[in-house]
Amino acid sequence: MRILKLINQKEFPVILIWSIAILSAIGLIILKSISNHHPNDLIFTPFFKQVIFLIPAIIVLFATLIIPRYSIHKYSYLLFIFGIIIVVLPFFGSPHARTYRWLDLGLPFAIQTSEFAKVFTTLTLARYLSDHTLEMKNFSSIIIPIFIALTPTIIVMNQPDLGTAIVMMTPLLPMLYWAGARPFYLFLILAPIFSMLTAFHTLSFSFWALILGSVIIFARPTLFLSLFLFFGNIFLGLLSPYAWNTLSLYQQNRILTFLNPEKDPLGVAYQIIQSKTAIGSGGLLGKGWGQGTQTHLKFLPVQESDFILSVIGEELGFVMIAILLIFTGFFIMQIIKFSFLSKDRFSSLALIGIATIFLAHVFVNTAMTVGLIPVKGLPFPFISAGGSFFITSFMMTGIVIKLSVNYTD
Repeated sequence: MRILKLINQKEFPVILIWSIAILSAIGLIILKSISNHHPNDLIFTPFFKQVIFLIPAIIVLFATLIIPRYSIHKYSYLLFIFGIIIVVLPFFGSPHARTYRWLDLGLPFAIQTSEFAKVFTTLTLARYLSDHTLEMKNFSSIIIPIFIALTPTIIVMNQPDLGTAIVMMTPLLPMLYWAGARPFYLFLILAPIFSMLTAFHTLSFSFWALILGSVIIFARPTLFLSLFLFFGNIFLGLLSPYAWNTLSLYQQNRILTFLNPEKDPLGVAYQIIQSKTAIGSGGLLGKGWGQGTQTHLKFLPVQESDFILSVIGEELGFVMIAILLIFTGFFIMQIIKFSFLSKDRFSSLALIGIATIFLAHVFVNTAMTVGLIPVKGLPFPFISAGGSFFITSFMMTGIVIKLSVNYTD
């Protein structure tokens, strides 16, 4: 009954339902092509699994629509605590591929709990920022949001899952800006990152120090704070070599391979090289559905999830990738538009956070496919195979619809 009332609203965003339906259909078509070449596993193929996951995903979507809007706001802090608990639980189980990303509940599949924690953290940030909008002009007001975002991020990094950890942090800056935080404070959040990245090149580090000093002078903080910010960042940059040594050898190789793929063409660079080969061989219109040689001869690894865009590029061509990205961009822009039109602060902030999560996944997945950034295990929304993110994508869409419709419940 509640769902019918919601759907009957004049401003119900039907376009979002059509968007996820079309994107999911494209994903199933590509996964069917991949699954046609699984002779040793005719039942539990990527296509079959995705069809199975589609059932709970739709259930979660409609369940989210039933939840009263005020309950999402009211219980966001409890959801955050629950999210922290579920990302810690995998550490008490057995590792999967030497990581603690998945929680085994005795089901035929494991659950990647960080995907759900990502959504809960965004809702918690929206709750806190909407409740403290008038305090956003003070520097102290951004400390707690940073703490909220960092808590699950640090836990996920130790699983280890650097890709998901990065996505967990991405909504922070857009949501702080949306809440009215001073741009100078947002610059201070990014400054340590740039200080560490540029420290490995003397000229770049010198140029960054000039920019840092100019911004501090322009912002006119107190003398003590100015000196602390400038020399603190310089000191942090000098510590970058020690931070590099804290990364695992695998993570270091990922970064080095990104900078020089030819360094290890049969090792850690293999994925990037095969992905570029698949996309390049597809040309403008592709080789045809089911005709991808890189895909079906198993040269392209993780083709059903992380590198599914490479399969699309090889079989359906650059035109199909462009259409897919334009369509996905339209979907994300609709969420941002609903954020602009939202009549309450919490909904507006939550929608911006969710749009940022979708955008981060699209950007990282696309960029790593063509070798613009190091390889990260991030799926493409609604397209890639995988249960946890597929279900949470439907959950986030349900939240977007619920917070977008002007329906009091």
